[in-house]
Amino acid sequence: MSAIDDFRQATRAWLEANCPPSQRAPLPEGQLVWGGSQVEFHDQDQRLWFERMRDKGWFCPDWPVEYGGGGLTPAEVAVLESELRRLKCRPPQINLGIWMLGPVLLEYGSEQQKRDLLTPMARGEIRWCQGFSEPNAGSDLASLKTSARDEGDHFVVNGTKIWTSYGDKSDWMYALVRTDPNAPKHLGISLIVLDMRSPGVSVAPIDLISGKSAFCQVFFDNVKVPKSQLIGPLNGGWTLGKSLLQHERKAMSNFGETSLPNHFHLLPLVERYLSEPRSAADQALRARALGAAMDEHAYALTVQRMGEEARSGQDVSGLMAIMKLVHSEQERDKFEILLDALGYHALGWEGDAFSGEELAITKAWLNGFAMTIAGGASEVQLNVIAKRVLGLPDAK
Repeated sequence: MSAIDDFRQATRAWLEANCPPSQRAPLPEGQLVWGGSQVEFHDQDQRLWFERMRDKGWFCPDWPVEYGGGGLTPAEVAVLESELRRLKCRPPQINLGIWMLGPVLLEYGSEQQKRDLLTPMARGEIRWCQGFSEPNAGSDLASLKTSARDEGDHFVVNGTKIWTSYGDKSDWMYALVRTDPNAPKHLGISLIVLDMRSPGVSVAPIDLISGKSAFCQVFFDNVKVPKSQLIGPLNGGWTLGKSLLQHERKAMSNFGETSLPNHFHLLPLVERYLSEPRSAADQALRARALGAAMDEHAYALTVQRMGEEARSGQDVSGLMAIMKLVHSEQERDKFEILLDALGYHALGWEGDAFSGEELAITKAWLNGFAMTIAGGASEVQLNVIAKRVLGLPDAK
Protein backbone atom coordinates (compact mmCIF):
# COMPACT_ATOMS: atom_id res chain seq x y z
CA MET A 1 0.00 0.00 0.00
CA SER A 2 1.36 3.44 -0.94
CA ALA A 3 1.90 6.35 1.44
CA ILE A 4 -1.03 8.24 -0.06
CA ASP A 5 -3.27 5.19 0.47
CA ASP A 6 -2.17 5.09 4.10
CA PHE A 7 -2.98 8.79 4.39
CA ARG A 8 -6.42 8.24 2.87
CA GLN A 9 -7.24 5.50 5.37
CA ALA A 10 -6.02 7.59 8.30
CA THR A 11 -7.93 10.66 7.08
CA ARG A 12 -11.11 8.68 6.56
CA ALA A 13 -10.87 7.18 10.04
CA TRP A 14 -10.19 10.58 11.63
CA LEU A 15 -13.13 12.26 9.87
CA GLU A 16 -15.47 9.39 10.76
CA ALA A 17 -14.46 9.74 14.41
CA ASN A 18 -14.37 13.54 14.63
CA CYS A 19 -17.05 14.96 12.32
CA PRO A 20 -20.36 14.76 14.26
CA PRO A 21 -23.18 13.14 12.24
CA SER A 22 -25.18 16.39 12.41
CA GLN A 23 -22.35 18.13 10.53
CA ARG A 24 -22.75 15.76 7.57
CA ALA A 25 -26.17 17.10 6.59
CA PRO A 26 -27.13 20.08 4.41
CA LEU A 27 -26.48 23.34 6.19
CA PRO A 28 -29.61 25.34 7.07
CA GLU A 29 -29.63 28.86 5.69
CA GLY A 30 -28.08 31.40 8.04
CA GLN A 31 -26.11 28.86 10.07
CA LEU A 32 -22.64 29.27 8.60
CA VAL A 33 -19.85 29.51 11.15
CA TRP A 34 -17.67 32.55 10.52
CA GLY A 35 -14.24 32.49 12.10
CA GLY A 36 -13.34 35.58 14.11
CA SER A 37 -12.99 37.08 17.56
CA GLN A 38 -16.76 36.81 18.05
CA VAL A 39 -17.34 33.39 16.50
CA GLU A 40 -20.87 32.07 17.09
CA PHE A 41 -22.07 28.47 17.08
CA HIS A 42 -25.65 27.32 16.63
CA ASP A 43 -25.13 24.09 18.58
CA GLN A 44 -22.45 22.12 20.39
CA ASP A 45 -21.71 19.91 17.38
CA GLN A 46 -20.74 22.97 15.34
CA ARG A 47 -18.34 23.98 18.08
CA LEU A 48 -16.81 20.49 18.25
CA TRP A 49 -16.32 20.31 14.47
CA PHE A 50 -14.77 23.80 14.44
CA GLU A 51 -12.39 23.05 17.31
CA ARG A 52 -11.32 19.64 16.04
CA MET A 53 -10.51 20.89 12.52
CA ARG A 54 -8.76 23.92 14.01
CA ASP A 55 -6.59 21.84 16.31
CA LYS A 56 -5.77 19.47 13.43
CA GLY A 57 -4.51 22.42 11.36
CA TRP A 58 -7.03 21.61 8.64
CA PHE A 59 -8.59 25.06 8.35
CA CYS A 60 -5.50 25.61 6.17
CA PRO A 61 -4.33 22.08 5.39
CA ASP A 62 -1.72 23.13 2.82
CA TRP A 63 -0.14 25.94 4.88
CA PRO A 64 3.16 25.35 6.69
CA VAL A 65 2.81 24.01 10.21
CA GLU A 66 4.77 26.93 11.65
CA TYR A 67 1.95 29.27 10.58
CA GLY A 68 -0.85 27.10 11.97
CA GLY A 69 -1.48 25.02 8.86
CA GLY A 70 -1.60 21.28 8.36
CA GLY A 71 1.60 21.00 6.33
CA LEU A 72 -0.04 18.64 3.83
CA THR A 73 1.27 18.00 0.34
CA PRO A 74 -0.92 18.82 -2.70
CA ALA A 75 -1.75 15.12 -3.07
CA GLU A 76 -2.76 14.88 0.59
CA VAL A 77 -4.94 18.00 0.30
CA ALA A 78 -6.72 16.38 -2.67
CA VAL A 79 -7.38 13.28 -0.55
CA LEU A 80 -8.69 15.36 2.35
CA GLU A 81 -11.06 17.29 0.10
CA SER A 82 -12.25 14.05 -1.49
CA GLU A 83 -12.98 12.49 1.90
CA LEU A 84 -14.78 15.63 3.12
CA ARG A 85 -17.01 15.44 0.03
CA ARG A 86 -17.58 11.72 0.50
CA LEU A 87 -18.90 12.28 4.02
CA LYS A 88 -20.75 15.45 2.95
CA CYS A 89 -19.03 17.34 5.77
CA ARG A 90 -20.10 20.94 6.33
CA PRO A 91 -17.40 23.62 6.18
CA PRO A 92 -16.13 23.96 9.78
CA GLN A 93 -15.83 27.72 9.23
CA ILE A 94 -15.90 30.42 6.55
CA ASN A 95 -12.95 32.80 6.57
CA LEU A 96 -12.26 35.27 3.75
CA GLY A 97 -8.79 35.88 5.11
CA ILE A 98 -7.80 32.25 4.62
CA TRP A 99 -9.27 32.11 1.13
CA MET A 100 -7.93 35.41 -0.20
CA LEU A 101 -5.37 37.24 1.93
CA GLY A 102 -3.57 34.18 3.27
CA PRO A 103 -2.09 33.00 -0.05
CA VAL A 104 -0.88 36.55 -0.79
CA LEU A 105 0.79 36.81 2.63
CA LEU A 106 2.50 33.47 2.09
CA GLU A 107 4.01 34.80 -1.13
CA TYR A 108 4.66 38.47 -0.35
CA GLY A 109 4.49 38.96 3.43
CA SER A 110 7.49 39.41 5.70
CA GLU A 111 8.35 36.65 8.14
CA GLN A 112 6.99 38.74 11.02
CA GLN A 113 3.72 39.43 9.14
CA LYS A 114 3.30 35.74 8.43
CA ARG A 115 3.68 34.88 12.10
CA ASP A 116 1.52 37.77 13.31
CA LEU A 117 -1.30 37.41 10.78
CA LEU A 118 -1.34 33.87 9.42
CA THR A 119 -1.25 32.02 12.75
CA PRO A 120 -4.43 33.58 14.25
CA MET A 121 -6.04 33.41 10.81
CA ALA A 122 -5.35 29.68 10.63
CA ARG A 123 -7.00 29.24 14.04
CA GLY A 124 -10.15 31.09 13.01
CA GLU A 125 -9.52 33.92 15.46
CA ILE A 126 -9.78 36.89 13.08
CA ARG A 127 -12.62 37.75 10.73
CA TRP A 128 -11.45 39.62 7.64
CA CYS A 129 -13.15 41.89 5.13
CA GLN A 130 -11.93 43.30 1.84
CA GLY A 131 -11.49 47.01 1.14
CA PHE A 132 -11.14 47.28 -2.63
CA SER A 133 -14.19 48.82 -4.34
CA GLU A 134 -15.12 52.49 -3.91
CA PRO A 135 -18.17 54.50 -5.02
CA ASN A 136 -16.29 55.60 -8.18
CA ALA A 137 -13.84 52.70 -8.45
CA GLY A 138 -15.56 49.38 -8.98
CA SER A 139 -14.83 47.72 -12.30
CA ASP A 140 -12.10 50.32 -12.85
CA LEU A 141 -10.47 49.51 -9.53
CA ALA A 142 -7.23 51.33 -10.33
CA SER A 143 -9.15 54.63 -10.10
CA LEU A 144 -9.44 54.23 -6.32
CA LYS A 145 -8.94 57.41 -4.29
CA THR A 146 -8.75 56.27 -0.66
CA SER A 147 -5.41 57.73 0.40
CA ALA A 148 -2.69 56.62 2.80
CA ARG A 149 -0.47 59.58 3.58
CA ASP A 150 3.06 58.84 4.81
CA GLU A 151 3.57 60.25 8.29
CA GLY A 152 6.93 58.73 9.18
CA ASP A 153 6.28 55.57 11.18
CA HIS A 154 2.64 55.29 10.10
CA PHE A 155 0.14 56.09 7.35
CA VAL A 156 -2.94 58.27 7.77
CA VAL A 157 -5.83 56.83 5.78
CA ASN A 158 -8.79 58.86 4.49
CA GLY A 159 -11.57 57.89 2.12
CA THR A 160 -14.26 55.25 1.79
CA LYS A 161 -14.77 51.68 0.60
CA ILE A 162 -18.08 50.20 -0.54
CA TRP A 163 -19.68 46.78 -1.07
CA THR A 164 -17.53 45.58 1.81
CA SER A 165 -18.99 42.19 2.72
CA TYR A 166 -19.51 41.83 6.49
CA GLY A 167 -17.58 44.99 7.20
CA ASP A 168 -19.76 45.53 10.27
CA LYS A 169 -18.81 42.12 11.70
CA SER A 170 -15.13 41.94 10.77
CA ASP A 171 -12.07 42.36 12.98
CA TRP A 172 -9.56 43.39 10.31
CA MET A 173 -9.53 44.59 6.71
CA TYR A 174 -7.08 44.16 3.84
CA ALA A 175 -7.31 47.24 1.63
CA LEU A 176 -5.85 48.84 -1.47
CA VAL A 177 -4.97 52.50 -0.88
CA ARG A 178 -3.30 55.24 -2.90
CA THR A 179 0.14 56.02 -1.52
CA ASP A 180 1.45 58.08 -4.46
CA PRO A 181 -1.15 60.44 -5.95
CA ASN A 182 1.31 61.64 -8.60
CA ALA A 183 2.16 58.23 -10.07
CA PRO A 184 0.24 56.60 -12.93
CA LYS A 185 -2.90 55.15 -11.39
CA HIS A 186 -1.73 51.50 -11.42
CA LEU A 187 1.66 52.39 -9.92
CA GLY A 188 0.69 54.49 -6.89
CA ILE A 189 -1.30 51.83 -5.01
CA SER A 190 -0.30 49.83 -1.91
CA LEU A 191 -1.84 46.94 0.02
CA ILE A 192 -2.29 47.43 3.77
CA VAL A 193 -4.09 45.66 6.59
CA LEU A 194 -5.86 47.53 9.37
CA ASP A 195 -7.75 46.91 12.58
CA MET A 196 -11.45 47.72 12.12
CA ARG A 197 -11.53 48.98 15.72
CA SER A 198 -9.03 51.74 14.92
CA PRO A 199 -10.18 55.28 15.76
CA GLY A 200 -11.68 56.93 12.70
CA VAL A 201 -13.17 53.76 11.15
CA SER A 202 -16.96 53.76 10.81
CA VAL A 203 -19.23 51.27 9.04
CA ALA A 204 -22.69 51.69 7.51
CA PRO A 205 -24.63 48.56 6.39
CA ILE A 206 -26.27 48.66 2.94
CA ASP A 207 -29.72 47.20 2.30
CA LEU A 208 -30.38 45.72 -1.14
CA ILE A 209 -33.60 45.17 -3.09
CA SER A 210 -33.49 41.59 -1.77
CA GLY A 211 -33.62 42.87 1.81
CA LYS A 212 -30.89 42.92 4.42
CA SER A 213 -27.48 42.20 2.98
CA ALA A 214 -23.88 41.55 3.99
CA PHE A 215 -22.69 44.66 2.15
CA CYS A 216 -21.42 47.74 3.97
CA GLN A 217 -19.77 51.07 3.28
CA VAL A 218 -16.67 51.80 5.36
CA PHE A 219 -15.41 55.33 6.06
CA PHE A 220 -11.87 56.30 7.10
CA ASP A 221 -11.31 59.61 8.88
CA ASN A 222 -7.61 60.14 9.66
CA VAL A 223 -7.06 56.48 10.55
CA LYS A 224 -3.52 55.73 11.71
CA VAL A 225 -2.03 52.52 10.27
CA PRO A 226 1.48 51.42 11.34
CA LYS A 227 4.04 51.00 8.55
CA SER A 228 4.47 47.40 9.68
CA GLN A 229 1.00 46.72 8.22
CA LEU A 230 2.09 47.48 4.66
CA ILE A 231 2.07 44.20 2.72
CA GLY A 232 4.73 43.91 0.04
CA PRO A 233 6.54 46.93 -1.42
CA LEU A 234 5.32 50.51 -1.18
CA ASN A 235 3.38 51.37 -4.35
CA GLY A 236 3.48 47.72 -5.37
CA GLY A 237 -0.08 46.95 -4.34
CA TRP A 238 -1.55 46.55 -7.82
CA THR A 239 0.37 43.31 -8.39
CA LEU A 240 -0.68 41.98 -4.99
CA GLY A 241 -4.26 43.11 -5.58
CA LYS A 242 -4.46 41.22 -8.87
CA SER A 243 -3.13 38.11 -7.15
CA LEU A 244 -5.67 38.46 -4.36
CA LEU A 245 -8.53 38.91 -6.85
CA GLN A 246 -7.56 35.63 -8.51
CA HIS A 247 -7.93 33.90 -5.17
CA GLU A 248 -11.26 35.70 -4.65
CA ARG A 249 -12.58 34.41 -7.96
CA LYS A 250 -11.47 30.92 -7.07
CA ALA A 251 -13.25 31.20 -3.70
CA MET A 252 -16.45 32.47 -5.35
CA SER A 253 -16.32 29.72 -7.95
CA ASN A 254 -16.16 27.18 -5.12
CA PHE A 255 -19.62 28.14 -3.86
CA GLY A 256 -21.05 25.11 -5.60
CA GLU A 257 -21.87 21.53 -4.74
CA THR A 258 -18.20 20.80 -3.96
CA SER A 259 -18.09 23.45 -1.22
CA LEU A 260 -21.10 24.94 0.52
CA PRO A 261 -24.40 23.07 0.46
CA ASN A 262 -26.86 24.27 -2.16
CA HIS A 263 -30.18 25.19 -0.55
CA PHE A 264 -32.07 25.25 -3.87
CA HIS A 265 -32.07 21.89 -5.56
CA LEU A 266 -33.28 22.62 -9.07
CA LEU A 267 -34.64 19.34 -10.35
CA PRO A 268 -36.63 18.26 -7.24
CA LEU A 269 -38.42 21.61 -7.15
CA VAL A 270 -39.15 21.55 -10.87
CA GLU A 271 -40.41 17.97 -10.59
CA ARG A 272 -42.68 18.95 -7.70
CA TYR A 273 -44.38 21.71 -9.65
CA LEU A 274 -44.10 20.33 -13.19
CA SER A 275 -44.54 16.62 -12.57
CA GLU A 276 -47.20 16.48 -15.30
CA PRO A 277 -46.40 18.99 -18.07
CA ARG A 278 -49.63 20.21 -19.67
CA SER A 279 -48.26 22.24 -22.55
CA ALA A 280 -45.33 22.66 -24.89
CA ALA A 281 -44.18 25.53 -22.69
CA ASP A 282 -44.06 23.19 -19.68
CA GLN A 283 -42.03 20.69 -21.66
CA ALA A 284 -39.64 23.42 -22.74
CA LEU A 285 -39.25 24.57 -19.14
CA ARG A 286 -38.43 21.03 -18.00
CA ALA A 287 -35.83 20.84 -20.76
CA ARG A 288 -34.31 24.12 -19.55
CA ALA A 289 -34.16 22.74 -16.02
CA LEU A 290 -32.47 19.53 -17.14
CA GLY A 291 -29.93 21.51 -19.14
CA ALA A 292 -29.22 23.78 -16.18
CA ALA A 293 -28.77 20.77 -13.86
CA MET A 294 -26.32 19.22 -16.32
CA ASP A 295 -24.43 22.51 -16.47
CA GLU A 296 -24.26 22.63 -12.66
CA HIS A 297 -22.82 19.13 -12.54
CA ALA A 298 -20.28 19.88 -15.27
CA TYR A 299 -19.30 23.01 -13.38
CA ALA A 300 -18.74 21.05 -10.17
CA LEU A 301 -16.51 18.55 -11.97
CA THR A 302 -14.53 21.39 -13.52
CA VAL A 303 -14.01 22.97 -10.08
CA GLN A 304 -12.48 19.69 -8.94
CA ARG A 305 -10.24 19.60 -12.02
CA MET A 306 -9.17 23.19 -11.38
CA GLY A 307 -8.19 22.28 -7.83
CA GLU A 308 -6.12 19.34 -9.06
CA GLU A 309 -4.35 21.52 -11.63
CA ALA A 310 -3.61 24.23 -9.05
CA ARG A 311 -2.16 21.69 -6.63
CA SER A 312 0.08 20.32 -9.38
CA GLY A 313 1.53 23.78 -9.93
CA GLN A 314 -0.30 24.67 -13.13
CA ASP A 315 -1.43 28.23 -13.84
CA VAL A 316 -5.20 28.30 -13.33
CA SER A 317 -5.66 32.09 -13.24
CA GLY A 318 -7.52 32.13 -16.55
CA LEU A 319 -9.73 29.24 -15.49
CA MET A 320 -10.55 31.05 -12.24
CA ALA A 321 -11.93 34.00 -14.21
CA ILE A 322 -13.96 31.66 -16.40
CA MET A 323 -15.36 29.73 -13.43
CA LYS A 324 -16.45 32.84 -11.54
CA LEU A 325 -18.25 34.11 -14.65
CA VAL A 326 -19.90 30.76 -15.36
CA HIS A 327 -21.04 30.14 -11.79
CA SER A 328 -22.65 33.55 -11.22
CA GLU A 329 -24.45 33.39 -14.57
CA GLN A 330 -25.58 29.80 -13.89
CA GLU A 331 -26.98 30.78 -10.50
CA ARG A 332 -28.97 33.64 -11.99
CA ASP A 333 -30.34 31.35 -14.74
CA LYS A 334 -31.28 28.70 -12.17
CA PHE A 335 -33.44 31.11 -10.22
CA GLU A 336 -35.07 32.34 -13.42
CA ILE A 337 -36.10 28.74 -14.11
CA LEU A 338 -37.35 28.24 -10.57
CA LEU A 339 -39.46 31.39 -10.74
CA ASP A 340 -40.99 30.23 -14.02
CA ALA A 341 -41.66 26.74 -12.64
CA LEU A 342 -43.07 27.72 -9.25
CA GLY A 343 -45.15 30.65 -10.43
CA TYR A 344 -46.95 32.35 -7.55
CA HIS A 345 -45.45 29.85 -5.09
CA ALA A 346 -42.11 31.65 -5.49
CA LEU A 347 -43.51 35.08 -4.71
CA GLY A 348 -43.66 34.75 -0.92
CA TRP A 349 -41.42 37.04 1.07
CA GLU A 350 -42.22 36.19 4.65
CA GLY A 351 -44.93 34.42 6.63
CA ASP A 352 -46.15 30.83 7.02
CA ALA A 353 -47.92 30.33 3.70
CA PHE A 354 -45.00 28.55 2.01
CA SER A 355 -42.03 26.46 3.02
CA GLY A 356 -38.77 28.22 3.87
CA GLU A 357 -37.12 26.87 0.71
CA GLU A 358 -39.70 28.43 -1.61
CA LEU A 359 -39.93 31.55 0.52
CA ALA A 360 -36.32 32.42 -0.14
CA ILE A 361 -36.39 31.96 -3.91
CA THR A 362 -37.52 35.50 -4.70
CA LYS A 363 -34.81 36.95 -2.49
CA ALA A 364 -32.23 34.58 -3.95
CA TRP A 365 -33.29 35.53 -7.48
CA LEU A 366 -32.86 39.22 -6.72
CA ASN A 367 -29.51 38.54 -5.04
CA GLY A 368 -28.41 36.58 -8.11
CA PHE A 369 -28.05 39.83 -10.01
CA ALA A 370 -25.64 41.10 -7.34
CA MET A 371 -23.54 37.96 -7.70
CA THR A 372 -22.92 38.76 -11.37
CA ILE A 373 -21.32 42.01 -10.16
CA ALA A 374 -19.57 41.03 -6.91
CA GLY A 375 -15.96 39.90 -7.29
CA GLY A 376 -15.79 41.38 -10.78
CA ALA A 377 -18.78 42.07 -13.02
CA SER A 378 -19.50 39.55 -15.77
CA GLU A 379 -18.55 42.14 -18.37
CA VAL A 380 -15.19 42.66 -16.66
CA GLN A 381 -14.66 38.90 -16.45
CA LEU A 382 -15.27 38.64 -20.19
CA ASN A 383 -12.58 41.26 -20.78
CA VAL A 384 -10.17 39.38 -18.49
CA ILE A 385 -10.86 36.13 -20.33
CA ALA A 386 -10.45 37.81 -23.73
CA LYS A 387 -7.08 39.32 -22.81
CA ARG A 388 -5.45 36.82 -20.46
CA VAL A 389 -6.91 33.53 -21.66
CA LEU A 390 -7.56 34.06 -25.37
CA GLY A 391 -4.81 36.63 -25.91
CA LEU A 392 -7.06 38.99 -27.87
CA PRO A 393 -5.89 42.57 -28.44
CA ASP A 394 -7.56 45.61 -26.91
CA ALA A 395 -10.51 46.98 -28.86
CA LYS A 396 -9.68 50.01 -30.98
